[in-house]
Amino acid sequence: MTIALAILASGSGTNAQAMFNAVRNGLLDADIRLVVCNRPGAGVIARAADFGVPCAVMDHTAWPSREAYDAAVVAALREAGADTVALAGYMRMLSPAFLAAFPGRVLNIHPALLPAFPGVRGIADAHAWNVRITGCTVHFVDEIMDHGAVIIQAAVPHLPGESEEALAERIHRQEHRIYPQALQWLAEGRLQRYAPGDTAGSGPNFAPNSALNPASPEAPDASTRNDARGVRLLPRQTGEISLRVPCDGDVLFCPPLERF
Repeated sequence: MTIALAILASGSGTNAQAMFNAVRNGLLDADIRLVVCNRPGAGVIARAADFGVPCAVMDHTAWPSREAYDAAVVAALREAGADTVALAGYMRMLSPAFLAAFPGRVLNIHPALLPAFPGVRGIADAHAWNVRITGCTVHFVDEIMDHGAVIIQAAVPHLPGESEEALAERIHRQEHRIYPQALQWLAEGRLQRYAPGDTAGSGPNFAPNSALNPASPEAPDASTRNDARGVRLLPRQTGEISLRVPCDGDVLFCPPLERF
């Protein structure tokens, strides 16, 4: 199915651009309804205009609290008809009320292999620690920063003597591949969440595929529970055999890419 997507961004919008390109090229089944930017003058505003999608510039400093601002953003997203939210360099924590408005439908990208190096210095910290492998992670969003269940990761080697800027460029290049892929899996209804101790198809915290489908009001609570830490990628139901790319040069993808 096609997801009705809203993108929240604060900066240049390169991940938003990756989503625009994926939709334009027929690789992402999404109807991008709205871009919300909390920083006037950010580069994502021009990118949205070039793509032809409405962009609501909502400076968060004009609201008295995070809760008040989030309520206004939720109202804008609902008016636009969005059912899924992608955070693309959005430099704000979401309130519980925001997450409750889109349960199990808010995704984020982080430039490190979570749970390692959470926070705004993910690349800088990995570089400073001189780790041998870092990368990027797409995950569901919960009330804790960079904490939600992992959907896909790209492992990127940290080359000897590499500058932080060069490492960042190589990580961002993989972000632009795995984020549209994760959204496409969500659109296909193939992401299945489960809690520790649950086995496939059973357990009190097991969330079947319908739990991540906004058209399924009977979806169980497990899809949005904080202890539903696992995400399974279900096989395609059509019998179609897709090209799976577990690696590209020295970059490893888990699960393997299928389209990007």
